[in-house]
Amino acid sequence: MELRALLRACPVISILRGIRPDEAESIGAALERAGVRIVEVPLNSPEPLKSISILAEKFSRRMLVGAGTVTAPEQVSRIASAGGRLIVTPHADLAILHAAKDAGLIAIPGALSPTEAFSLLDAGSGAIKLFPAENLGVGMLRSLRVVLPPDTTVVAVGGIDARNALSWLEAGALGVGVGSAIFKPGDTASQVCANAQKLVSSFETVRERA
Repeated sequence: MELRALLRACPVISILRGIRPDEAESIGAALERAGVRIVEVPLNSPEPLKSISILAEKFSRRMLVGAGTVTAPEQVSRIASAGGRLIVTPHADLAILHAAKDAGLIAIPGALSPTEAFSLLDAGSGAIKLFPAENLGVGMLRSLRVVLPPDTTVVAVGGIDARNALSWLEAGALGVGVGSAIFKPGDTASQVCANAQKLVSSFETVRERA
């Protein structure tokens, strides 16, 4: 699966922090119904590799499934063995980026500054996760887009919901990572579907302007 194509189809990455394996299939189905095509299970969730395995088994033909909050290179092989195809980090760790590339996985490493962003690009990353987006602000992204290579995929993550998601796309992000505004522990599948549909439908405004 090609990351840019998936984000163009639906710019939402659903961050399922706190999901349990017993609810992974129903939540995954809810997200698919809403049009979401990329799902990440943070590794500080309960039994994250089991949830990734369930999601990958059920949805990997139609969705990109992987792990977030990846903090060590040795975690990459375990994620791949569980069926994960996406590695998302909160920080600019070149060793994790290289491990993901060596395993043939898609990587979205975190960057807080232009220095970190260009270090990741120089190391071969085609995408960066601007994090924490809520602290950096859309002005930071607009300025960064002026100097980044035009084909750089930027995903904004942190504090994003239906109120501000559009502003990040308009500032130059190709996608947004959304956590509690879509899923939080205790949410039912129907709640998750409604939350995701609200976000996905809001992006049609941007497409209509384009």
